[in-house]
Amino acid sequence: MARELRVQDAQCSIAQAAAVVGDWWSLLVVREVARGHRRFDELFGELGISRKVLTERLRHLVEHGVLAREPYQVGPVRHEYVLTDAGWALAPLLISMQDWADRWLLGDGSLTGLAEPASTEAARVHALLGTRVPAPLTLPAHGRTSGGSDGEAESGGRAGGSDGEAERGGRAGGAAVAEDTSDRGAASRTRAAPALDVVADAAATVLFCYPATGVPAPLPPGWDQVPGAVGCTLENRLFRDRASEFAAMGVAVHGVSTQRPDEQAVFAAAEDIPFALLSDMDLRLAAALRLPTFRAGQALRLKRAILVIDRHRVIRHVTFPVLDIPQAVEESLRAARSLLH
Repeated sequence: MARELRVQDAQCSIAQAAAVVGDWWSLLVVREVARGHRRFDELFGELGISRKVLTERLRHLVEHGVLAREPYQVGPVRHEYVLTDAGWALAPLLISMQDWADRWLLGDGSLTGLAEPASTEAARVHALLGTRVPAPLTLPAHGRTSGGSDGEAESGGRAGGSDGEAERGGRAGGAAVAEDTSDRGAASRTRAAPALDVVADAAATVLFCYPATGVPAPLPPGWDQVPGAVGCTLENRLFRDRASEFAAMGVAVHGVSTQRPDEQAVFAAAEDIPFALLSDMDLRLAAALRLPTFRAGQALRLKRAILVIDRHRVIRHVTFPVLDIPQAVEESLRAARSLLH
């Protein structure tokens, strides 16, 4: 269990936090609840921990407001454990620890947005096959959902947004976007983004994770030199250009990055993106699926990955690492089509 605070640590916030979640098992309990394992027996099976120790850690986390107990059955009453707002606020800590270990313990310390096919990161992502995306799992969203538009993605032309390769898209450059001072542009930057489930009410959902596009804020210095960082504008355009094929099959497309919703809103309007862009700025999706990240400009960015998810929230296809973006988009289309037969 957590240590009692020493007198000299009473005013130290690091020590205060460590007293609540600094224990090995407490952190792993938070990890598993974020992954959707909320019931005692599920946690017991996932962690391989004694029932006594698990009971103690759960009680400790509930007492400190990290977890809450909610009934899921009556007669007899049984409870499951869910993360509170304070608990979900630990998601960036979990992903920062994961990112540090992926780079410095399991990697060679180099900064990269890629992963080797035989890496621990790749094994972790491919282990998602056959698992369920936790429900509910909603993120701030901008753009059109599978059922239509929120009214902004339809306006705005196809002015380009550059993340180091907009020239490959064959459309106008990002300057026009940066100068958008219209009422529409201001509204898209200030209006609160609605929440959207990462898995759509559709025959299947293609969820593609990408690091960041370059609109409206500039990307960190040296972005183009980080292997695997560039390509986000191209990937969004390629999914946009195949959107009608996905829609004809009843398949939803969701893009997700750790950028803010207002940044995504400007990009979506500029590029006429016909699907929802989700913001994982609080790293809830990353924590739920243990998605690989890299740190650039002091921000955690998702590494490029594509998941094809069926209507029952089961992950049925994974592309990671994404080494050839056009090929990966085509592969996701084939995988989604295969779920319909």
